[in-house]
Amino acid sequence: MNALPFIKMHGLGNDFVVLDARQADIGLTPEIIRALGDRRRGVGFDQLLTLLPSRDADCYMRIDNSDGSGAGACGNGTRCVGRLLLEESGKSAVTIDSPGGLLHAEAADSGLITVNMGKPDFDWRMVPLAREMDTLHVDLSVTAEGCTLSDPVALSMGNPHAVFFVDDAEAVPLEAVGPLVESHALFPDRVNCSVASLRDDGSIRLRVYERGAGITQACGSGTCATYAAARKRGLVDGETRIDLDGGPLFLDMNPTGEILMTGAAAYSYRGEIAAEMLNGATA
Repeated sequence: MNALPFIKMHGLGNDFVVLDARQADIGLTPEIIRALGDRRRGVGFDQLLTLLPSRDADCYMRIDNSDGSGAGACGNGTRCVGRLLLEESGKSAVTIDSPGGLLHAEAADSGLITVNMGKPDFDWRMVPLAREMDTLHVDLSVTAEGCTLSDPVALSMGNPHAVFFVDDAEAVPLEAVGPLVESHALFPDRVNCSVASLRDDGSIRLRVYERGAGITQACGSGTCATYAAARKRGLVDGETRIDLDGGPLFLDMNPTGEILMTGAAAYSYRGEIAAEMLNGATA
């Protein structure tokens, strides 16, 4: 494999390596993805985003986690790719095909990007769960380091999410309890674990343990899932600010029930991955 150009981007600290394979196949393997995701010997990222040709959209966005596993959705990554395509094409709006379906991005005020992330799905089979259950109040309880999480909302935003509403998201030992939720037998495809606390001003504090990536600065699809879960339980209505470790996202729902997410999408740098690193990639 020859040297490979890349773009490093982030959405509120949720960081990505973006590769362009619209003209030529790159030949990614899980081994290469893990090597690229190594923050000491590779480039490092939460997710790898590969742009591929699409007949139905401006591009297809493949999503891979740093452990080499695939992902079905990535809201922060979609905003980053949306910004790239908007600037590249000069269009006012672009469409991105993804494992979770077609997504639409457009420029918002103050240099932010708005992405229509589609409708949340609360059907237990679509999350998926291992057995039939009320997804608005899932019969699940896990404990680590004296902290118990229970009664989550389960849903799909193109990938599976479990949202726990807690008194204080900051106090949850997410590094300990997150893996227990992610790998729980109730979730055959694993799950993203979100802990959210409502504030007096109507905003939400959110922290997320992402499947295949661990704790991240921000998780776009997890933020969308949290907003959808909060609306479903009647906790919020209308535009809501959700604060993650990396900064704020602004969530709303259109009249057809699709989630609209607005936030920053930033460039970090451009570079080239050496052929010797790619050809000698190790897991």
